[in-house]
Amino acid sequence: MWEEIVALGVPRLSPATRIRALEEAITVVRALCGGGDPVTFEGEFYQVTELEPASAPTPPIWVGSLGPKALAVTGRQADGWIPGHLADWRSTTVAESRLFVDEAAASVGRSPIEIDTIYNVSGRITQDPLPETRDDEGRWIGGGVAQWVEELTFAALEHGAAAFIYLVPPGDSISDTTLNLWAHEVVPAVRQAIAER
Repeated sequence: MWEEIVALGVPRLSPATRIRALEEAITVVRALCGGGDPVTFEGEFYQVTELEPASAPTPPIWVGSLGPKALAVTGRQADGWIPGHLADWRSTTVAESRLFVDEAAASVGRSPIEIDTIYNVSGRITQDPLPETRDDEGRWIGGGVAQWVEELTFAALEHGAAAFIYLVPPGDSISDTTLNLWAHEVVPAVRQAIAER
């Protein structure tokens, strides 16, 4: 979304520079949370001089990353990873990418299980089951409430999904019916199914 970022006055960065800036930004955010002594930081992109950190704890830092270098930053620094392109728990892309996250985490003494995987999910939510829940490429396209519950429960229990974000495609809006089905039927049923196992 660089057009939007540049419109805010941020200089356009090369891909390699963006990754360095991301890692530095996470370092600064962590330093400026949780109270303690004033922070001075002289980085390549960010500088802070004697700034009092907030007393609030560091919020969870979730990174949506693709590519080996960005995935490595996620493993070294982030609390959670959001796979890109609506890749899901059954995706080979997720399995291959997660290896970079895990290896980077281990390289700095972190346990890979410290980094949650949070999935963006999209698709139709219907009262009745659909004949197919995945397209020809294996991508989730939705289904009935029971199909969503079964699939998301499987993702959480068998593939370690820590959270799901229902993503509405750009330019679309979520209908009241879809919102109600997600919030009042799918989510509570997934939570219950996980708790019962």
